[in-house]
Amino acid sequence: MEVIPAIDIKGGKCVRLRQGQFTEVMTYSEDPVEMALKWQLEGAARLHVVDLDGARVGSPQNVNTVRQIIRRVRIPVQLGGGIRNAEIIERMLRIGVDRVILGTAAAMDRSIAANLLTLYSSHLLIGIDARDGKVAVRGWQEQLNRSAVQFARDIESLGARGIIFTDIARDGMLQGPNLTSLQEMLNAVRIPVIASGGVASLQDIRKLKEMNSPNLAGVIVGKALYAETLRLSEAIAVTADGTSG
Repeated sequence: MEVIPAIDIKGGKCVRLRQGQFTEVMTYSEDPVEMALKWQLEGAARLHVVDLDGARVGSPQNVNTVRQIIRRVRIPVQLGGGIRNAEIIERMLRIGVDRVILGTAAAMDRSIAANLLTLYSSHLLIGIDARDGKVAVRGWQEQLNRSAVQFARDIESLGARGIIFTDIARDGMLQGPNLTSLQEMLNAVRIPVIASGGVASLQDIRKLKEMNSPNLAGVIVGKALYAETLRLSEAIAVTADGTSG
């Protein structure tokens, strides 16, 4: 299970939101590149970057910052936020993004999802963001009357190679991940799932590892790292050493 530090960018700064609310913003660094280098130094094998402005307007808005991160680090970067069509995907891949995360576009239009998965399956992850078990879109500002689990099954049938599953209620709250909803998602599909939302401590990392699920591929950690309730190097050690204690 890979531990992936998150870098959320808003207005060119590294921030964190509470439950996806743009009115609940905490700035942790004026320089996201500096944070990227910090997480790489502490052992990260991959970075999870989100363009929050892009998620709201429907196209990436912090491309220069993302480009600078990619140029400075030696590890792969996955990017979400405003990835809505093939043109955007192509542009992000050209600047060096390793994997792009398709969320709103996949949830809103099955034909678009099918087409983009056919074209870019090896570079595409599907972001499934859930509030009360239902899919949320457009930067979590809208909610669909659609089950997150059913969406996952559907997107797997279209050829998706991986899912990032976020429980919005836990995101940025430091209350621990929603293990029940995560287990439901893991049982619903066979493709790799990356968990996101709620991790607060090393104990949470241990609990995720103890789920012993073959398709739990990783966990994205944000607020806990910035609030210093969890050290990245320790989390990585727990997932790598073959123990759960």
